[in-house]
Amino acid sequence: MFWFHQLLIVSALLLCPIMCHFKGIERIKCESRIGLPFRPHSDQRHRVDAIREEMKNRASRHGSSIDAFIVTTWDEHLNEDVSDHDKRTQFISGFTGKIAHVIITMNTVALWTDERYLAQANSEMNCDWKIFSLNSEPSITSYILSELDDGARVGADPRTVPHKVWIEWESELQLKYIRLIRMSRNLIDLVWINRPPQNTELLKVHPLIHAGEKWQSKIERLRKHLLKDHCDAMIVTSLTEIAYLLNLRGNDFPYTPVFKAYLLVSYDETFLYVNKDRVNLGITYHLNADPCNTECVKIKDYEQIWSDLNVYSYQWRKILVPGHCVFDLGVSEAIYSNIKRTTIHEKPSPVIFMRAQKNPTEQKGMQRAHILDGAAMCDAFSLLERRFLNEETITEVSASNDIDRSRYSMKSNLGLSLKTNIAFGPHAALPLFETFNETDIVVTDKEPCIFDSGGQYAEGTTIVSRTIHFGEPTFEQKQMYTNVLRAIIRLSTLVFPESLTPGEIDALARSSVWDSLTDYPQMTGHGVGSYLGVYESPIKISYTEPHTYAFEEGYFFSNEPGLYKKGLYGIRLKNVLEVYDTGERHPSGARFLGFRDVSLVPFDPKMIDRGLLNIREKRWLNDYNARVRTLVGEELKSQFNMQAFYWMINKTMHVIEYYPESEYRLRGDSESIRIVPWTCIMALILLLLT
Repeated sequence: MFWFHQLLIVSALLLCPIMCHFKGIERIKCESRIGLPFRPHSDQRHRVDAIREEMKNRASRHGSSIDAFIVTTWDEHLNEDVSDHDKRTQFISGFTGKIAHVIITMNTVALWTDERYLAQANSEMNCDWKIFSLNSEPSITSYILSELDDGARVGADPRTVPHKVWIEWESELQLKYIRLIRMSRNLIDLVWINRPPQNTELLKVHPLIHAGEKWQSKIERLRKHLLKDHCDAMIVTSLTEIAYLLNLRGNDFPYTPVFKAYLLVSYDETFLYVNKDRVNLGITYHLNADPCNTECVKIKDYEQIWSDLNVYSYQWRKILVPGHCVFDLGVSEAIYSNIKRTTIHEKPSPVIFMRAQKNPTEQKGMQRAHILDGAAMCDAFSLLERRFLNEETITEVSASNDIDRSRYSMKSNLGLSLKTNIAFGPHAALPLFETFNETDIVVTDKEPCIFDSGGQYAEGTTIVSRTIHFGEPTFEQKQMYTNVLRAIIRLSTLVFPESLTPGEIDALARSSVWDSLTDYPQMTGHGVGSYLGVYESPIKISYTEPHTYAFEEGYFFSNEPGLYKKGLYGIRLKNVLEVYDTGERHPSGARFLGFRDVSLVPFDPKMIDRGLLNIREKRWLNDYNARVRTLVGEELKSQFNMQAFYWMINKTMHVIEYYPESEYRLRGDSESIRIVPWTCIMALILLLLT
């Protein structure tokens, strides 16, 4: 596909006899400026001017200036959801959305963001800016090619650009011999006054009672992978991998309990590069760091990684450098270029697959976390329903606050796993809608409302979506909801040979939706961590992005089909599933694996058209409801939360199952329903007539 992207760029350039200048999305407010004060001295304008001064001043310090500067959404560890200290695109543009890349030239400024954030960017940013969608042309490189002359120089911070992306940009810019320059300092950092400080709170040990495996054992398993690949060492830059390997957690990010660090693992040594002010005696004892003899982790300053990498790359013959793998972007260009090229062995990190396969303790923890989360959601939904019946005003934002409060009240809750998003009516018709104060609307009884949320617990990570109607759903809405529920059931009941890939399984999951000649744009599912990230490689269920990584026993992932009626409403349901070994074998000898639900939140019964469910699907629903009543019911009773308990009981009533005649006859002796002979019926009719 890379050559195809280059062909598109070349075609676009050839179609512009005099170099095209892309305009970006339509910004009506900027064309007329009606009702908008002109602010020549805005903060963002001053900041852009300061960056341009730095671009020119670079000539006096380094011999040549740069013609453009790229600011990416990522931090040094390639996280998209970054800490306040690393919100560089927000500082320079004023845009507060999660995903954004910026280009600053001497004459123009432009920002790229996901399509769901375009309206937000348009409202937040001043009229100097051009705004583009990340999902369409022009790409970042296409824009640069249209704005700059042959032989121009473009600067970027290599610490905040994935190596894979850097290589692509470098190759595409060669069409006009434009050079991509590795900047030793990020220009944003040079002009950022009153920058929020780095987090210095102490690290926390993730106890063995929840981790299920000592960090020494995990490092030993990693070393076996290195031995298999004939590597002397590995550099670990992914923060979730470091937290997993060392059984440590932090709070540098709002929804993922990790901390900024690098890790170097060789056959006989392990080095952790972190802010030493965050390490107390408990962490030192946990890592056997002082004194460091055998099976210990040596703690070094965070910035020392750069000099050590340079030195060790000349001592080690082969270093495993993580490459791109589904949600993991690999290492930054700075890390890659700091290692001697001949020693690099690039491949997906083996820690990804170690982390994804939960041990028995983690499996039980994930199950327990979802019971607690089910209780929290029942509490929140029962409260919202009472408020609605009392004719209180409920908005998307107030509903999200109610759900957050219920989740925070659960014992062992340690925060949220993602931002709680409530989407009502036309907002629910947008598959990736996010709740904001600026777009807040009142929730009524006219359309369905989607609730998408998740929690972090000491035992594990949860994520769940439910669609609820506070009034009476239409026939069409019930049909759509039931088709989505059937997609949930189809994946939940699947038994399959272990060699099946997520892309192939996606086709099976979507079949109930495809039956109605429609589809949904988002992926069907993704891996979920254990008190870590809510998006975890290697599982991504999407037939449009086929991956060769197969399921393994102990994997946890989301199952999240949906249907959307443009401009009106949407339906989405989401459960977390666990992969288990059925114990059966395929004729080829391969294992048969299966899925089971760990999410335990009731579905909205009035949204279900039972006539569309077959007997097997009704039985699954009854079994699911019975588990909710038992497991979540016990938790609610232990909390003396009887209002939520009775709400849950009301939403999980038994669904009548109608049996085919053959099965009906077999069950006749063992069930309360008996087959009445037609002769008896006729005799009764004759008796009544006389």
